[in-house]
Amino acid sequence: MYDEDAGVENRGRFIIDPDGVIQGYEVLTPPVGRNILETMRQIQAFQLVLESKGAQATPSGWKPGKMTLSPGPALVGNVWKEWKTSMAFD
Repeated sequence: MYDEDAGVENRGRFIIDPDGVIQGYEVLTPPVGRNILETMRQIQAFQLVLESKGAQATPSGWKPGKMTLSPGPALVGNVWKEWKTSMAFD
């Protein structure tokens, strides 16, 4: 991605769903690289949410095969009760 005002090329990636909707994006300045493993994890998370028609949500650090969340009013403000970030690193 080129920042014309600054005259600098930035590193960017976009995750676009099958309907052409941008679901995620990241733009970094040149000195910092992207992590392909994190990009793949996010794509897998978006695929799971799409396949479940929104019945499942993936919390931070989620990995395939790990626990998902069921979105809804009861979850609002209570994710911390269901999901411990340490679970992401199991």
